[in-house]
Amino acid sequence: MPSDNRDDTCNAPLHPQTVEGFLLFNAGKYFEAHEALEIAWMEETGSIRDLYRGILQVAVSYLHILRGNYNGALKVHARSRKWLKEWSPVCRGVHVEELMENAEEAFREVKRLGEAGIGQFDAALLKPIRWEEVSHSKKTYLCDRCGSRMQEKNCKVTCPNCGNRFDCSDLNIYFD
Repeated sequence: MPSDNRDDTCNAPLHPQTVEGFLLFNAGKYFEAHEALEIAWMEETGSIRDLYRGILQVAVSYLHILRGNYNGALKVHARSRKWLKEWSPVCRGVHVEELMENAEEAFREVKRLGEAGIGQFDAALLKPIRWEEVSHSKKTYLCDRCGSRMQEKNCKVTCPNCGNRFDCSDLNIYFD
């Protein structure tokens, strides 16, 4: 285990590239998410690199599932668990415990299907990453349907992933 204090590490902001990685992950673009998260992992210092490594390996394990690579999926999933297990339930706004539980649910189904049946895997079991950016200048909204970060423009808040949309006047109903 790293010698630095993980609680202090978890209270720092996310590396900017992680947001891109999370958006790609939530759009089901797992290879691209891996690439974006790998940049954050390489540019960071300290133990937070392990969190980013674990998340990017969840993306790779999901990619293996979708490509029908049973053994690769199991192998990378085990690695992701190794890197994620010591983190707080929420770290840098990332719901780590939820991500791990969602991955475990997906892998229970992978194991149930087995190597011969992995092609029948229901991709709906690959849940999005949920996170909140810590920002003092602008509030960030997460889609209540798919978990993606919503974009605000001209008093409209829209999810770029699923199209969920609200007027700014509705925000207190959905996000407060």
